[in-house]
Formats: sequence, structure tokens, C-alpha cells
Amino acid sequence: MRFRHKLIGAMLALAALGAIGTWVLYWGVYDVSARNQHLAPTYWLLDTGMRQSVKRHSQDIHVPQLDDQRLIRRGQALFREHCVLCHGAPGVAPQPFALGMTPAPGNLAHAARDWQPAELFWITKFGIKMAGMPAWEFRFADDDIWALVAFLRRLPRISPAEYRSLPAEEAQALPHPAHEPSAERGRIAMRQYLCVTCHVIPGIVGPNAPVGPTLDGIAKRAVIAGLLPNTPENMVRWLREPQRVNPDGAMPDLGVSERDAHDMAAFLQTLR
Repeated sequence: MRFRHKLIGAMLALAALGAIGTWVLYWGVYDVSARNQHLAPTYWLLDTGMRQSVKRHSQDIHVPQLDDQRLIRRGQALFREHCVLCHGAPGVAPQPFALGMTPAPGNLAHAARDWQPAELFWITKFGIKMAGMPAWEFRFADDDIWALVAFLRRLPRISPAEYRSLPAEEAQALPHPAHEPSAERGRIAMRQYLCVTCHVIPGIVGPNAPVGPTLDGIAKRAVIAGLLPNTPENMVRWLREPQRVNPDGAMPDLGVSERDAHDMAAFLQTLR
């Protein structure tokens, strides 16, 4: 009986906390501006949840050999081109747009000491919600992500002078391996390419801004953008080259890869 009373008391306490939290959010009491940091308990909760999630989801990832110098040099070039913008480097500040991000982008020299290689791979590939960290799986093949991890493992031992002396090499991203189009991956890609900021898209949570036409029922429409017959091939073409199809249209060229376009077209075929 005593245990039952304690359980009921705990459930009531949780319900009360939930009600208070809902009230705080609904009435705008919590300050969501980026000029102020999170409250310490909020930051702890988000950081702890993130760390535990990464640890759980990365535990079965096989780590390849990361000591190959060619792999490290490739990772260095990718790091310089893509990561320094937000995270900085030894003696190099992040770009101005990243200085006010909340939460602040992590110092990757510290991250390389703080995280295991499999965890660094998972974070880079899949990103982190509400942190500004994108899912790089839509930009890099797995081999490129491992190259970045290989360089990150070396980063804590590089001084500012050594970093400045590293050769300024360029690395063209490797192509993704061929695969059968995946509607589920296409659904994720639709959000990664910010389609939800202009279109209402069933099954995707977001602003659902009706700037462009709703994509609900697009699979049953006869034409794409009022110009192309609605076939999978033409949908891929439209997703990859919208400005070439219709130079006067508002649809921008988002740099959609061929693989991602096929996946997105497969997802759009499910919207009937």
C-alpha cells in the first residue's frame, strides 16, 4: 500500500511539472532568444539526452583503420572546407554567422578527445537536433565521413602554427554508392533540403509554410510545375535543375544530388 501511495505521488508530481512546463511554454514565459543562454538545468537536460542518445545509437558501428595518411589528408581538406565555418580550428575563429549560435558549436579539438570515433562518425553522419549540426549523410559518402573522423583524431595535437602550415588541399566529395530508390530516405531528404520551409508536405513536421503549392496529392497530378509530364524521371530532373526547367520560377537550385533526387521522387510518388 505504501509503495502504491508513493507511485501515485510521483505520478502526480510529474503531472504537475508537466502542467507547469506547458504553461511556461504556452504563455511565452521561457525566453527563446538566441542572445540569452539556456538555463543550466535546460542545458544539462539537452546535453545529457544528446550524449546518451549518441552512445546508444553508435554502439554497433564498425570503426575502420583511421591511421592512413591519405585518409587523414583528405579529412583535413574536408574539414577546412566545411567544418571550420562553424567550429573554427586551432588559431582560426568560426565565421561571424556562427558566433551567436545557441547552443554554441563545439570545439572540435575537445570533441575529438571527448568522443569515441564511432560516436564522431554518427554525429557527423546524422547530425544533432536543435543544435544547428546537419546530417552530413546527404553531402558526404561514408568514406568521406570516416576521413573527417581520422583528421579529427589528430586535431588535438595540432598547434595553431602547425595548422596554418598544413597544405591547402581541396577534396571533391566522393559519390554515394548506387542503390535502389528509398521513399523513407527521400522523406528525410525532403527536410534536409528545406523543402518544408516552402511547401506543406504530409508526414513531415515543420513550418509547413504555404509559399509554394502543397505537395499533398502530387503523385496524382498530371504535370510538374505546370510544364513537365509527371514521371519519376521528370521529377528527378525538376528537383535537380529547377532553374533550367523554369528560369522564371521561384524554385531554387538546392544542389540536390542524383541519389537524393531519386529518393525524393520515390517519396513524392507516395503522396496520393
